[in-house]
This record gives sequence, structure tokens and C-alpha cells, in this order.
Amino acid sequence: MTTLLYTHSVCQEHEAGPHHPESPERLKAIAIALETEEFAFLQRREAPLGTVEQIARQHPMALIDSVLNNIPTAGYHYIDGDTAMNPMSGEAALRAVGGICEAVDEVMTGKARNAFCATRPPGHHAERYQSMGFCLFNNVAIGAAHAHHVYGAEKVAIVDFDVHHGNGSQDMAEQNAYMFYASSHQSPCYPGTGFERETGLNGNVVNVELAPGSGSEAFREGYEAKIFPKLRAFVPDMLMISAGFDAHARDPLAHLRLQTGDFEWVSRELLKIADECCEGKVVSQLEGGYDLTALADSVAAHVRVLMGN
Repeated sequence: MTTLLYTHSVCQEHEAGPHHPESPERLKAIAIALETEEFAFLQRREAPLGTVEQIARQHPMALIDSVLNNIPTAGYHYIDGDTAMNPMSGEAALRAVGGICEAVDEVMTGKARNAFCATRPPGHHAERYQSMGFCLFNNVAIGAAHAHHVYGAEKVAIVDFDVHHGNGSQDMAEQNAYMFYASSHQSPCYPGTGFERETGLNGNVVNVELAPGSGSEAFREGYEAKIFPKLRAFVPDMLMISAGFDAHARDPLAHLRLQTGDFEWVSRELLKIADECCEGKVVSQLEGGYDLTALADSVAAHVRVLMGN
């Protein structure tokens, strides 16, 4: 069955200021990596515009209005020191929401086996009431809510291997028992959340803290000992992946020492669990990754696994 790729050119036009690490060049590097012959059978789709109704399943209207009503006509509007919008940010954010929701549509209805959403801005730091950490809306949590409310998915899991803890996704899982959230992340590191003692609602949150300098062994042990058993026990109806690649040894924003092969490994293991639990229903959403070479190589490895290669 088909693997879908959702992206949109406007997602390359959102930017948060000169020299900001979450730059349009990230998507350009990914696009080049996925243009090679081995990805010829990857089905490419333009991400549609998402709707306020879709966003409102996870964010209140006050937050939605504060983002969409403050898109600047020129220059930048700063939400915080790290998070800014330019004139194209509103449409880019809506395309990111629309892309993941349509990906959920296609996978939940059996038209595609899985999907990867190469859109930006990213989302996993956006809490219910606050945009932050380069993120405006929490795309992956909105996708989980879409699966639950539109298709009746009783259990939706999010697994997040970005180097930074997805405080926004955990915030939403702690308020929705149908969600499961598991994260591996450097600790201490931004945003200073994601302690292993945090277990959510009836154990629906799992955090694996990795000390700065940790590499493949600690990463894989964390998944095998803690995340994979809890994910299997949850038995999700759909698996969402927050696919951040900034735990790579080359990445400038943190200090883990993963290699491209580690992202291939965790992707393959997650797909095995999805095959066991939910007929392989997987939607993956791009999060971080700021060294362009490491990002391109790691995304290619991740998509290769999604395609069954």
C-alpha cells in the first residue's frame, strides 16, 4: 500500500527572522533528499488548508485568534523570543494542520498505509493555551484529535523522538485519556519538562530522559525497556510520530549523539508495533532537526522505512 508525502511550498515561506534555526532551508533540504529515484513511488500531495474547527479540538479560540489575528503584513510578530511569525506564517500553519488531518483521513479510511508530513512550522511545543518553542499549533495532537473525533479512534498514540521534550503534546495527553504520549529527549534541555516521574492519566505518558552526550545505546535501551512495552500495552488504533531529528550528533541545538541509523531503527521498530496493534496505521509529522545534512539523511531513512524499504 501507498506511503503519502504531504508538503506545500508556502511552508517554505514561513520564517521567524534572519539566522533562525527553524528555517525554510530545512524543507528545501528534505525536498532534495526525497527527489532521488528510490522515492519515485512516494505519493506526493499538497497539504490543504486546515480549519479552525480542526484546531479547536485541541486549542481554545483565544489561542487560535491570537495567532491568526496577529499575522503581520510585513516584518515579524514575536510571540516569544524564539517564536515569531512573518506574513506567510498563518497560511503555513493552516497547511501544516490541513496536511496532517488529510493524512489521517487517508490512513484511517485505508486509502494509504501511512504518511509523512513535511510541513512547518513544527508543533510539539505548542501547549493548549500557549504557542512557543518555534511552534504555533500542535499539529500532531490536532491530528490525534481528528482521528478520535472523526473516525472514532478510541486510542491514539504519539511517540516523539525529537531531542526536545514535547511539552505541548504531553499537556494535551494529560487532559485526554484517549491519547498516549511517549517521548525520548535530552534532559536537562529546553523546555525543561518531561520528567520520568510524570505518568499522565492512568499511565498514558512515558518520558525517557537522556543525559547530554548519550548515544545509540542509551536511546535504544530507553525504547526497548520503557516506551515499546507501554505502547504495546496501550494498543493504539493509530500511531502518530513526532519525527524530530535534532538528536543527531551533528545537530547544533542539543548534545545527544545519535546517528542516522538510530532513526531508521526506531522507525522500523515503531512500524512493527503498529502492524501488531493497528494494521500499520501510522502518520508521521516533522518536528525538529537543524543540521541540514543530518536532517536530509535522517528524513530519507525514516521515509524509506515507511515505504517498506
